[in-house]
Amino acid sequence: MPDETVARTSRTRSWWGWGWVDSHPDDAECMALGALVPGTLARPLPLPEVAGLRIGSPAVDAPRSLAHLVTYDPEARAAHARGKAYRDVTRALRGRPGRIPDLVACPARDQDVADLLEWAGEQQVAVIPYGGGSSVVGGVEYRGGEHRAVMSLDLTAMNQVLEIDTDSRAARIQAGVLGPDLEGQLRPHGLTLRHFPQSFEFSTLGGWLATRAGGHYATVRTHIDDFAQSLRVVTPAGTSASWRLPASGAGPSPDRLFLGSEGSLGVITEAWMRLQERPRHKASASVSFAEFRTALGAVRALAQSDLAPANCRLLDPGEAALSGAAEDGSAVLVLGFESSTGPVEGRLDQALELARAHGGRTGAGATGPGAPADEAVGAWRSAFLRMPYLRDGLARMGAVTETFETATTWDRLPALIDAVRTEVGAAAFKATGHPAIVNCRLTHVYPDGAAPYFTVIAAGRPGDEVAVWDDLKAVAGDVLHRHRATVTHHHAVGRDHRPHYDLQRPELFARVLRAAKEVLDPGGVLNPGVLVDSRKAPGDMCC
Repeated sequence: MPDETVARTSRTRSWWGWGWVDSHPDDAECMALGALVPGTLARPLPLPEVAGLRIGSPAVDAPRSLAHLVTYDPEARAAHARGKAYRDVTRALRGRPGRIPDLVACPARDQDVADLLEWAGEQQVAVIPYGGGSSVVGGVEYRGGEHRAVMSLDLTAMNQVLEIDTDSRAARIQAGVLGPDLEGQLRPHGLTLRHFPQSFEFSTLGGWLATRAGGHYATVRTHIDDFAQSLRVVTPAGTSASWRLPASGAGPSPDRLFLGSEGSLGVITEAWMRLQERPRHKASASVSFAEFRTALGAVRALAQSDLAPANCRLLDPGEAALSGAAEDGSAVLVLGFESSTGPVEGRLDQALELARAHGGRTGAGATGPGAPADEAVGAWRSAFLRMPYLRDGLARMGAVTETFETATTWDRLPALIDAVRTEVGAAAFKATGHPAIVNCRLTHVYPDGAAPYFTVIAAGRPGDEVAVWDDLKAVAGDVLHRHRATVTHHHAVGRDHRPHYDLQRPELFARVLRAAKEVLDPGGVLNPGVLVDSRKAPGDMCC
């Protein structure tokens, strides 16, 4: 792990786009990508410079007692101004980054967090908790106007595994640790959290917990919730620390209040997390289907079996072609199994037999020691890791390119997918005059339903790309709501999903959330506008 850490720290993160600066497509690759989408720009937009943002002086200065925890550096402030959604990237490219934080605070311990929150409450400074900054729903951006100033609270200095209980196979971990560094600290003990969202390299444990992030497993243990044993949360009203237990029936769970609270109720500073032994046995294979609907039946049968594949991703023909998994118009199912205790080839064989019974055509078979590689599996895996960089390359060409995900029950799933493809595609054509690509894949599956994940690629209107996407997103949200599909399966609500989250969330529960926020955050400074408005906010109904 030391060599891996050195390699990470020697590279430069992009302040405006996804990931590492040295992994972004160059101008030639951007132009090649743009050629695939009719109506895009002739040349890529220039890379933005922080100096071009004209960042003003901060509206506040931290007191001397906190000065060692904060920075006013313009580049740090610009990098903390927004997440990594398409609209964030495009606004940066167009020089419209939104509200820049006045300062960035980097606490090193719980008391630092408490002191910063106390000062922020006294001064009416909005506090935006920040982990890796990989939010794609406007979760780390200030869009209000009622606060005197804005502070980004960067937790990444709190990045240690503090304690490991090998008997119970659990660890006490600080919330600011990034995914690779967390796994590096667990590896010498032969343990792993085994939670790998696509943002793994650039997101933190606290961010996963605060957003109820989905991860590596396509079945059974799909969300970070499944690994959380207890939480420690610092709020303006005090600190909440739940007991560490394997299970409990003692009333509503305090952890459930903060899991998914997106920094609006408190700042998660550490957690006890359930671990597992590192898997030693893995096998994977792909299955192709002539018809996507037939493939849905196969995936439902797998989800309702007891095979529990770790990976069970179904790509529609468009998504399969985009990832290089298939170019013949087939839908492709990527299957994977893993275990720390014994071989998994037998479970894979059973899954493949089930898929064949539903019309699937199997490929090269299992990948493992001495087994031939499955080209479709390899192509999908490479495309999965590269896709956010290609999105940014298309954004530089003026394309509208974004994803959104949801979940619904099996009986509603086919009609939902058809409606999204039809209505979002029609809206894109109306907005741009060019046909759009609307692809779908299933990322997580359950006995009672699945999580479809949509990719939208269309030409934009030069200089007006964000408005085009906002219109398409509104159409997509209306479709999801009409089909009673959740506004998000694992990307959190943030600010981008608020309008349709407000429709999905029962109003009685909204009143409970407002009351909880008033108790935990009486000054209304924690991540304003996320999940629910304060009862004291102008225009918001009192409960």
